[in-house]
Amino acid sequence: MYLFPIDLQLFTGEKTEKATPKKRKEAREEGQILQSKEINSALILLCTFFVLSLMGNFIYNNFMIFTKNLFVDMKDVEGLFNTNGIHKLFLNSALLTIKIVVPVVGTALVIGVICSYMQVGFLFTTKPLTPKLSRINPINGMKKFFSPKPIVEFFKSIIKLFAVGYITFSYVLKQSNNMVDLIDMEIIQIIGYLGKVTVGIGFRAAIVLMILAVLDYYYQKFEYEKELKMSKQEIKEEYKQIEGDPQIKGKIKERQRQMAMNRMMQDVPKADVIITNPTHYAIAIRYDSTLEEAPVVLAKGKDLIAQKIKQIASENDIIMVENRILARTLYSTVEIGDFIPPDLYQAVAEVLAYVYKVKNM
Repeated sequence: MYLFPIDLQLFTGEKTEKATPKKRKEAREEGQILQSKEINSALILLCTFFVLSLMGNFIYNNFMIFTKNLFVDMKDVEGLFNTNGIHKLFLNSALLTIKIVVPVVGTALVIGVICSYMQVGFLFTTKPLTPKLSRINPINGMKKFFSPKPIVEFFKSIIKLFAVGYITFSYVLKQSNNMVDLIDMEIIQIIGYLGKVTVGIGFRAAIVLMILAVLDYYYQKFEYEKELKMSKQEIKEEYKQIEGDPQIKGKIKERQRQMAMNRMMQDVPKADVIITNPTHYAIAIRYDSTLEEAPVVLAKGKDLIAQKIKQIASENDIIMVENRILARTLYSTVEIGDFIPPDLYQAVAEVLAYVYKVKNM
């Protein structure tokens, strides 16, 4: 059993402490954020197929119009082989393409933005773009290559591949009996049926990917917190940066005390009387009835400071009066620059009366 327990973490630098708010803020500014891209991908896929299921007929009808305009009605375009005709054909094709693409692409874009905002919030920083030599350091690159992260990402990809493959195969297998009937269907019916099967596969794959994405989010959160962890020494250093180095703070306080002491000693010559203990305490009192409603303590001190006050008083011919009880009471109850409290008016008035009497003799 050790007489003085020692925290070895201060020497090993082992990171076992949760990150402080300051560390989290700095990491965020550096672009180190908690975000699962799997959630974005899965939710975008799910919402995209949902939109396709709702607007499938709209997209299909516009696609058929686009095809008809491009391959059937082209011969009826007036002046097809001049600038106006080509411009009209291009404009009609572009508008139909926008109608077909916007529902899907717009959904993916909006869902992607919402997902990112919900995970990260609003963040604009250029620090990740700042060139760093550590990024092109081959040693750091090899460390990343042999770190667990690439292995985890590889297994995640394998799991997703097998999961989506199994779901797709199972669904297609269930639909295999119906696919035999495609031989007797019209082309439009075949397209409709294949579209329905595609949406069905997409929905099921998106749901499986969403479940995997939630698990990935918790894994990313675990890794994020692990990377942000700090050692006790780092926390101490951060505290010093925020609060200031204790040694520097001590020097500042000492300097402030010295300045206050100098100001106090400069006020001693303005006193009317010095009340003493006589050796341990000294309190400088001033009273000007035209300026102040009560006597004021200009300076006070104990032991060496008291001796310094009395020395200055002697050099400036200030009367010193010995009153042990009053000196102790004033020292312990009245701060420098404060008025004498009412309960000490009588005692201080008697001292001042004595001083005025001596001065007039």
